Amino acid sequence: MFTLFLLSLWLATFTTAYIWPSPKLDALEAVRFDQLDFNRGPITSFIQPCSTFSFDTAGINSGRSNVADWIRAAYHDMATHNVQDGTGGLEASIRFAEERQRPENPGDGFNHTLAALVAASNRYVSIADVLALAVVMVVENCGGTEMAFRGGRVDATEPNAPGVPEPQQDLDSHIASFARQGFTQKEMIGLVACGHTFGGVQHDPFPDIVNEMSLSDNTESVAHFDSTSFRFDNNVAAEYITSSTLNPLVVGFNDTTNSDKRIFGSDGNVTMQFSDSPSLFASTCADLFARMIDTVPRGVELTEVLSPLPVKPAFVELTLANDTLQLSGQVRFWNRSEAEVGVVRMLLEDHLGATSNVTLEFAGTGAAMDGQVKSAWYEFDTALDPAAGVQLDAFLFSETSCVHDVDEQSGEATGRLDVAVRHDTANLSRVYVETNGLNEIRGPTIVETDIPRPAQPAVVGAAYELWSLEVNSTMVGGFTIGAEIGGERYSTTLERFVPDWPFCQ
Repeated sequence: MFTLFLLSLWLATFTTAYIWPSPKLDALEAVRFDQLDFNRGPITSFIQPCSTFSFDTAGINSGRSNVADWIRAAYHDMATHNVQDGTGGLEASIRFAEERQRPENPGDGFNHTLAALVAASNRYVSIADVLALAVVMVVENCGGTEMAFRGGRVDATEPNAPGVPEPQQDLDSHIASFARQGFTQKEMIGLVACGHTFGGVQHDPFPDIVNEMSLSDNTESVAHFDSTSFRFDNNVAAEYITSSTLNPLVVGFNDTTNSDKRIFGSDGNVTMQFSDSPSLFASTCADLFARMIDTVPRGVELTEVLSPLPVKPAFVELTLANDTLQLSGQVRFWNRSEAEVGVVRMLLEDHLGATSNVTLEFAGTGAAMDGQVKSAWYEFDTALDPAAGVQLDAFLFSETSCVHDVDEQSGEATGRLDVAVRHDTANLSRVYVETNGLNEIRGPTIVETDIPRPAQPAVVGAAYELWSLEVNSTMVGGFTIGAEIGGERYSTTLERFVPDWPFCQ
């Protein structure tokens, strides 16, 4: 039997070690590990099968895949790094049109990557973190091994300097370019081979490398790097060593652009001998890809390697509804089955010093993309006495929030957001609405709008008064609520959306 002692329903915005609650680490950990069922991350929905190409107007026969575009986008974003001055690296500067329009970044794959992945970013998960997470998900879910992931990347505010290697450059230029990025010649060979286990070269952006194919099952004329271009394995190396490769950068008709041939053979094929060991190839690639996504500008501090918390509350929410406090949420038990977890009880402490006991119900399991069960989930939904409340229930969403009007053509809605504020909260200096936004320059943003305390607030639930703010749904994303108490900033976790509310009476 597990017993949880829940003292806080808010997330303080300042934390160091990963101890729940921690808004940034909670969000990163959820996208990293909760791949299916209860908290399926936006990234994972684009992966399976690994041959999926979401932007193919001709069906499933384009010859392209999302996963190949993501690996390429992450590398091209990182490849601007300069170890000498600390600039560049994985910071999502590839989202700037100036970078995507350079000759070193041809094709529409970067646009597709951003269109698919940017929606997974938010105030806690940067676009750069999403690019890094995409690499991890691709490797782990398309045949590779587990990768280390750190979060905390910061999105660039301007384009980086050019510097991505191009196929027509000579070997010395490639060695110098990878050295600038922080990789040795041996690591260059490995990283190129690892990256080219997926995808290939498309005719349209590279007509000097690939001819038009006119194939019904490869409508975009993609010459693949190996025979298993939608799966992570060492065939790109094995086929190279056995001279059976069709890699267009090894045996292409234009020897000037046969950059893989020059790179792979630059040490006498010593490194490429991991063609004999799939496990060595997998571990080498996991290490090199981790190095790649951890290459960030000087001054950016990444978190420790994220590991799943053994026990983690999620989606915890406290609301005021019909003069009753309603507490709901879920708890995840990592790497445990329902039988192993058994009965789960939660102890709640109220303002009077008393504790109450809530038994959680088994809700289901979470799994990895391969279907392997990774977690057991339990849920709770219980009514509480609003006068006694629970500790740290100073501000919460009120179900009296309502919609004034909805435009039939645009779907935009206006409404009134009500926040229940406990009247005896000490040192409460400010309550505000947090609105998600997305700015091309700053990436995911949060806009704060103060909620004024009314001169004569309505008293509800015996211990609360209502503070209200007129809001609309033209802002990007939903609303959360924040407050400053005793010099600390706190936020609720679950978003609210204006169109979801009932109409005002």
